[in-house]
Amino acid sequence: MVVQRTPLVLASASPRRLDLLAQVGVAPDRVDPADIDETPLRDETPRRHALRLAIEKARAVSPRSPGCLVLAADTVVAVGRRILPKAETPEQAAHCLKLLSGRNHMVLTGVAVIAPDGREASRLVETRVQFKHLSDAEKADYLAGGEWNGKAGGYGVQGVAGGFIIDLHGSYTSVVGLPLYETLNLLTGLGWRRPS
Repeated sequence: MVVQRTPLVLASASPRRLDLLAQVGVAPDRVDPADIDETPLRDETPRRHALRLAIEKARAVSPRSPGCLVLAADTVVAVGRRILPKAETPEQAAHCLKLLSGRNHMVLTGVAVIAPDGREASRLVETRVQFKHLSDAEKADYLAGGEWNGKAGGYGVQGVAGGFIIDLHGSYTSVVGLPLYETLNLLTGLGWRRPS
């Protein structure tokens, strides 16, 4: 008897998340980004924000993906209780670098999975990252390169900014955008199976 495999939908447009899944042999059957308002709620902590957005993204895509497992994630960079933006302008990126330089910060990734029968599972993964003190020249060079564009906190650990990191406690793949260990556990817990 052949067991029918449940299709997997990734509710994210992030090429980094697709690359991470491919790294562990997971290829979503479809990519269907969720279009939701990502504005933090009043007094919302960074932890609650990251997890809420992941769940809301999965819930937004699940109704249009009948019979599928839906995987969503959201990554937030926070200094204390301050949520840093996904940098869209050089000014935003410069502000992020100023806050991160010489300090510890948290990278919080919420992951949510919804099964075809409506069951939900989610996890929040926290990673502490320490940046070195950045000189004005280092900041200027980084901003000129444009790598910050569209990235939470204005940086990607897998790029040039990886050279700014002194210490990282937690999940490297979560800082990239998807904690693989936790994601695979959530998927298999809701019945996902690798293609045979």
